[in-house]
Amino acid sequence: MPAFIVRRMALNIRDLPIPQYVVENLVKKNISQLYPPQIEAIKAGILKGENIILSTPTASGKTLAALLTASLHLTRGGKVLYLVPLRALASEKIAEINEILCSGSNFKAAISTGDYDSSDPWLQAYDVIVSTNEKADSLLRHGAQWIRDISLVILDELHLIRDSERGPTLEMVITRLKRTLPKAQYIGLSATISNAGDLGKWLNAKVIQLDWRPVPLKEGILSDSKIEFKDGEVRELKILHKNIVVNAVLNIVEEGGQALVFASTRKKAEDYALKIAQAFIERLDTISWEERDRLREYATELLVEERSSFIENLARLVEAGAAFHHAGLSSHHRRIIEEAFRNRFLKAVVATPTLAAGVNLPARMVLITEVKRYISGYGYQKIPVIEYKQFCGRAGRPLYDEIGYALTVSRTNEEKEYIIQEYINGELEKIVSRLSSEKHLRTHVLSIISSAEVDSIPSLLDFFEETYLGQLYGSKSVRSKIESTIEFLKLYGFIEVNGRSLKATKLGVRVSQLYIDPLTAKILLENFREAPPTSNTFGMLHLIALTPEIPRIPMKRLSISLLEEYLEKNKDWMIVPPSDPDDACYDEYLDAVRLAMVLEGWIEELPEAELYERFGVQPGDMAALRETAEWIAYSASQIAKVSGITRFIIPFEKLTERIKYGVKEELIPLTRLKGIGRVRARALYRAGYTSIEKLRSATIEDLTRILGIGRKTAEKILEQV
Repeated sequence: MPAFIVRRMALNIRDLPIPQYVVENLVKKNISQLYPPQIEAIKAGILKGENIILSTPTASGKTLAALLTASLHLTRGGKVLYLVPLRALASEKIAEINEILCSGSNFKAAISTGDYDSSDPWLQAYDVIVSTNEKADSLLRHGAQWIRDISLVILDELHLIRDSERGPTLEMVITRLKRTLPKAQYIGLSATISNAGDLGKWLNAKVIQLDWRPVPLKEGILSDSKIEFKDGEVRELKILHKNIVVNAVLNIVEEGGQALVFASTRKKAEDYALKIAQAFIERLDTISWEERDRLREYATELLVEERSSFIENLARLVEAGAAFHHAGLSSHHRRIIEEAFRNRFLKAVVATPTLAAGVNLPARMVLITEVKRYISGYGYQKIPVIEYKQFCGRAGRPLYDEIGYALTVSRTNEEKEYIIQEYINGELEKIVSRLSSEKHLRTHVLSIISSAEVDSIPSLLDFFEETYLGQLYGSKSVRSKIESTIEFLKLYGFIEVNGRSLKATKLGVRVSQLYIDPLTAKILLENFREAPPTSNTFGMLHLIALTPEIPRIPMKRLSISLLEEYLEKNKDWMIVPPSDPDDACYDEYLDAVRLAMVLEGWIEELPEAELYERFGVQPGDMAALRETAEWIAYSASQIAKVSGITRFIIPFEKLTERIKYGVKEELIPLTRLKGIGRVRARALYRAGYTSIEKLRSATIEDLTRILGIGRKTAEKILEQV
């Protein structure tokens, strides 16, 4: 067991009762002094097992306070679960955990974010598990035994309980963990909680709220070239460009800082990034020649995986010193942009709001271009104050900036007064529960019945009393919705109701394990039972695209006549027959045709660049579509299996792999090999290596010649066969 330093509490990290190796790891990172929020957390008993909610600004040391606590749990033989909302954040946290908690020790950390149909028993061997909230939910559904060994749960971005999509899952995970691990310690972290007392009561936690930041923040309004700060200071910017946003960016870069600009749409993010890049090109003194050389390297790296006009455009911007960042980018592209910005080569990144709640990417100046957002079906809506504060929290980079500026663009006096009143001086919205939506209730009610956590209507209501929803309003507030959810699950064969008792059917258990909406399972099952005798791959893809979980990605608006023409060619093989054009659901049916066409192009090995150009999709959206479609195809095969509808089992199993690898059926065996993607598999196939058996006769020289790879990669491929 590592040696401990036990002294009186002080500002120095060496004065804490934490393992010596952790102290050494922190010193290597130039961390020696505690921040005020960390000191307050220690005074409140965070190192002594007290449940704590730490609500302090970005970069104020919340994560480190939690990891110091984790080090004590590890040395006592405990296990730590670190929950995050996003995969990108999981990668960021695991790196920090390895540096602080694992380096110099025998402790091991692991990420668990994918494969929702497994209990991941391999995680038993790890001491710290970083997981997304959804994956943790899936692990609980599968009854992962190692969860009972957890002694500390860290809840990052706790305020996301209020998020209409992700919030209910986080709330359910916390409720189930509290029931499973009543003696565990819980630490909630957030930069934006107004009613922390409500959450503190629910978690039985002490609440620490401070406004302290390592880099002071100045909020203000930008009008033309004038900044009016909250504290009354007024500053005039140099006139370096006619565009208000570009001018502000040029001013901050000229001072030696970086800018993070938030735009409301992808299109606006791309347009602003282009304008900023053009300004950087026109002003050659903005970026040094050494920096430009490094930016060219980043631009080249962007084009390694794929080339399309979309990515080539991004590469040109990066080479100039600016970039856009949104969900249309692949994880590979986002990683490169984030790295270039963190290393201070990129001078400006224009992002959509998703970045604010994601990775830690601070800048000297944050510029918010507008405080309203267009939402389809609702028109322009004001952004929440919480979101505004998340934006502001990115201003000021520790070690590099003495102050951070968060500026909101105002184009009229009326708009300026509105921003000051609603946002700069506005109050944060309360963190409320979103668990009462029908979609989330049917998913989570089935989950807790399937895992036998409840076995009757009274015990189900008791469970909901323990949720945050129950804490705020009581389970009676959703009793009628819960009862209608039970009726839905009973009607479609997911549960059995006998008087007041509840029990999941074999189908219900499997649907819960598959981590899909019961409504998706209902759609699949109904169409399996009513399907015509023959169906083709396109018909299967179309059925998948009709399920509610498939993302409706931005893409070209293909004409109705083109969609109907394509539908006409496949109508005899469609699992779901075409609906009448006058039906209300006809547009939804055609929308699924469009998505199915994209997926068909992918599995028919259409080159990615051509796929993007033909359908107007972007890499990140395509990745999200492929990943979800693969999972629904797999789920379809499993539902067919558990329901005894055997004719759909093998076709959907094959389709699952085709979507995963993006290949025709004959390439599936080759693409199962690590290091062999769709392009290399096709090259091997054309060279006569059409099976694993034939590939066994290949030499290293054959593979290097056919695939254009190095000897080491060729050796690894041959080792597998």
